[in-house]
Amino acid sequence: MKKFLIIILSLIITSCGYQPIYVNNKLKNIEFYKISTQGENDINKLILNSLSLKENKTNSKLMELSLSSFYKIDEISKNSKGQTETYRSSILIDLKIISDENVIKNKIFSDDFTYNKKENKFELIEYQTNIKNQLVNGIIEDLILFLNME
Repeated sequence: MKKFLIIILSLIITSCGYQPIYVNNKLKNIEFYKISTQGENDINKLILNSLSLKENKTNSKLMELSLSSFYKIDEISKNSKGQTETYRSSILIDLKIISDENVIKNKIFSDDFTYNKKENKFELIEYQTNIKNQLVNGIIEDLILFLNME
């Protein structure tokens, strides 16, 4: 009886049209009339390249996309000598979809990570760069979900 139930359940699930949202981490042919960016250029380029968003100036009926990014590193705590012990890297992405100069959708994505200092400054800079990339990749996943929900 259990085998029969498992077979029927698997047939129902496989034939229901289920498709994963993350298909190669790409969106399906989303075009905008204009894509404008502000803030951190390297973050904006990474997001636009990862999402494969395209600008199509020939179709003026398409919507516009505005992407603003902010990245900062804060010193959270210091020791008795005044040296920084703990840092926090924060990323904030403001995404707006605009049609006929009216904001259709607006969402702010943010993420942060707190970490201890490294003894070597070169290692600290590399570590901060890796953290920045991981934070951006997490936000890209959220952006994919947001843009696929339309």
